[in-house]
Amino acid sequence: MSSSTPDIIEFPCSGCGKKLRVGPEAAGKKARCPQCDHVQVVPASSEANGAPPPASDPTAGSPPTPTAPAEEPSVTLGEDLFASSEQSGLQPLSEQPTPPAAPAQPLRPSGTTLQGHHTDDSAFSETRDLFQRITDEISKIYVGQEELVLGTLVALFSGGHVLIESAPGLGKTLFVRTLGRVLGCNFGRVQFTADLMPSDITGAPFFDMKSNEFRFRPGPIFTQLLLADEINRSPAKTHAALLEVMQEFRVTIDGTSHNIERPFLVMATQNPIESEGTYNLPEAQLDRFMFKLNLDYPSELEEAEILKQHSQQVDINKRLEEELEVIASPAKIMEVTKQNGDVLIADKLIDYINQIVRLTRTWPQFHLGASPRAGITLMQGARTLAAFNGRDYAVPDDVVQIALPALRHRIVLSAEAEVEGHTADELLTELIRTIEVPRL
Repeated sequence: MSSSTPDIIEFPCSGCGKKLRVGPEAAGKKARCPQCDHVQVVPASSEANGAPPPASDPTAGSPPTPTAPAEEPSVTLGEDLFASSEQSGLQPLSEQPTPPAAPAQPLRPSGTTLQGHHTDDSAFSETRDLFQRITDEISKIYVGQEELVLGTLVALFSGGHVLIESAPGLGKTLFVRTLGRVLGCNFGRVQFTADLMPSDITGAPFFDMKSNEFRFRPGPIFTQLLLADEINRSPAKTHAALLEVMQEFRVTIDGTSHNIERPFLVMATQNPIESEGTYNLPEAQLDRFMFKLNLDYPSELEEAEILKQHSQQVDINKRLEEELEVIASPAKIMEVTKQNGDVLIADKLIDYINQIVRLTRTWPQFHLGASPRAGITLMQGARTLAAFNGRDYAVPDDVVQIALPALRHRIVLSAEAEVEGHTADELLTELIRTIEVPRL
């Protein structure tokens, strides 16, 4: 039982052992685990702490006969997907005190949208299984950095891009190559330098003496997973080469537009330590990144595992070919991305997102607030997180878990806040806690 909210019932799933949390009003009802779809009866509050989980009803999946009395509706339980939200100081909503203003309501029955519209969520169960298979396959080569893996996959399946701020040597290039192999996508890498020209990225026409005409030679940007390494080492005119392609997925050269093959993900990195020879990214380009992910060094156990796996002088290309299985394809990614757009977001949740974004513009310690694109990002990310969790509807937890990565690069601190030593994550966490969480 959670120490912060004594009324919350916490109990393990008897199918997979995952910890589940519900409100007291769900006691005695049948509940469906979002991880394994196992159905069991929610224990009473007095039975939840330390007691073994109740046996599941073997007939829970069978529909009642017309003459039988109506059963209590089963409920689908939520879970935390982005562990990084806890590390940043944001508690999951299931552990936060419930605002007293809204009356208690039962959890939504499985298979019914928040407006009572019945849908078939089998496609989202497949999405959850696909997400689990992808992460399991990546973990065979790439150790740890869950925030990077989750954030990149959410952005990829939402049609967005990610900006990564991390120290050198944390395996970003290895991650892109591993992800490209698992997803069956092409990948490329561009090392940004001070003398890099826009045509070095996009490509340029050249004169073919054999055909006696100009032909277009595509640049390294014509790929599907692009690692833009140390992007802040190039001047603004080189950054501008990425603006059109990140937003419109096409490149215009000499008045001719060349489409980029979808899916297309830009994973740009910048070093937070060095400042000499670097250029600040313009706000217009920062706003085009769906997430900004801050990576730290791995834990002791993770680093020990890295030393075991990558210290034997084995060709990494051979390992990628032999140890990894291709789980998806570009067509499958686009199909899932389109399906994620069908995830329901209730009007109350839209208002909640809108309040968060608009409050950043009036918060006294912010010089510049988030744009409307930030709200779109929160909605797209919440839909993808819900689909990864096997749900056909989004909940406030989905919004909170991606709020910091979606907003930290879109706000500018005031001079006073910087002098006082505040950070964007700290102030955003404080801002989000002032907004009442909606009951859906």
